[in-house]
Amino acid sequence: MGLPLYSAQQVRNLDASAIRDCAIDGYELMQRAAASAWLRLRQHWPQVRTLGVLVGPGNNGGDALELARLAAGAGCAVRVWLLADPARFRAEAQSAWLSFSDADIGLQTGPLDEGLADCDVIVDGLLGTGLSRTVGAAFAEAISCINASDKPVLALDVPSGIHADSGAVMGLAVRADVTESFIGRKQGLYTGDAKDYAGQIYFSALDVPPHVTAQEKPSACLMPAHAPLAWMPPRQRNSHKGHHGHVLAVGGAPGYSGAIRLCAGAALRSGAGLVSVLTHPQCRVEVAGYQPELMVRAAEDKDLQAFDVLAERATVVAIGPGLDTQVWGRTWLERACAFDGVVVLDADALNLMDLTQRWPSRCVITPHPGEAARLLGISSAQVQADRFSAARQLAEASGAVTVLKGAGTLIAGPQGEMLVCEQGNPGMACGGMGDVLTGALAGLLAQAPDQPLLQTVGAAVVAHARAGDRVARRIGMRGMLPSDVLATLPEVLNP
Repeated sequence: MGLPLYSAQQVRNLDASAIRDCAIDGYELMQRAAASAWLRLRQHWPQVRTLGVLVGPGNNGGDALELARLAAGAGCAVRVWLLADPARFRAEAQSAWLSFSDADIGLQTGPLDEGLADCDVIVDGLLGTGLSRTVGAAFAEAISCINASDKPVLALDVPSGIHADSGAVMGLAVRADVTESFIGRKQGLYTGDAKDYAGQIYFSALDVPPHVTAQEKPSACLMPAHAPLAWMPPRQRNSHKGHHGHVLAVGGAPGYSGAIRLCAGAALRSGAGLVSVLTHPQCRVEVAGYQPELMVRAAEDKDLQAFDVLAERATVVAIGPGLDTQVWGRTWLERACAFDGVVVLDADALNLMDLTQRWPSRCVITPHPGEAARLLGISSAQVQADRFSAARQLAEASGAVTVLKGAGTLIAGPQGEMLVCEQGNPGMACGGMGDVLTGALAGLLAQAPDQPLLQTVGAAVVAHARAGDRVARRIGMRGMLPSDVLATLPEVLNP
């Protein structure tokens, strides 16, 4: 399904299993990590002459000491700042300290900010994956000096100050250009704050055999860029519009017709065979005139039969974009929740729901952090502090496949499954982008009624994100519009 992601504790378990079951010495693993990181550093900065290395406690500091020793052996001028008492190093880190001491590499004692100014590249070996609380004062000062130096940074395993499980900044964090991660991919690197701090992420298994990693069930899976093509069934030559699903998009209260137009248009551009729209009478002309391929019906909230007639032919119902929270919107949401098929709930549909209600039996919800926070009864900041937990809670409580939007979008299944999308870019932070995602979800779900719901949702999320990345490459991020992404969807789905 994708690349396995793990929690920090799971990676520690893998590390211990490799040492116990494969007779791989822990210090040897540390040496392998340092060698991998040194090769990565030379790959990105081949002209490095002076290397600054910051060493913290634990194995992360041991990795940094080993890397410093390798760099010195290769002829680099190495400056090492020790922010931990070596007498308290344990096991492998103690071995690394003894080897470093034998190499006779001088430790730096002068001001850190002045010393870093003369370095070509900085190696962050301060805190690693063990951080579980706000960064302490001594490390915070070092992190501030790293970030203020304006030098390229290689982070070992996880940028210091980033929580390895959630991706949240624990007060302050190193902004790395490259992060080299070991043994198992840390789930927190791919979502939330970490997207701004990890830079380019690389991974080395350190030659740990696959049967070792197979002992731990991944906490999540990182979806591949080709997910839309891998999971969507090919089209048969002898097919017609009825074979590719019928989406019913519901929304467009007065003043909000643009949202349902984007949603319905994205369903068409994602390949749905038919797309109907149920909208407010005041918006009928605006919606019908937007796209001639749409079948538009306008209805007052008293005309309940209007929904029933359209829903009878539909494969998927997408409701929420431009719905508003007044009587008109509430009426159609109640009908949609009784629909015997897949229902995609977004925007105002989510604002009208709570977790005590009965949700549709086959449901997809697409909250942004604010909507997720309201449903969970917490703050947006709390959602962002642990996006994995928030997504899992929503999926479990609602029974819906949950798409928690944002940097590193998460897709959680009600049985604990978790997918992570690393595609997408800040240019997509624009009103209406979620409406396009809802339409893309509905369009692909309509075409794959027999596919596992979670996989198809993941494919749609990746397709939407990749379309945004294509637009960014063509015109840049600033000024990107949801309609640009909508128009680009076929390029992703038909490479």
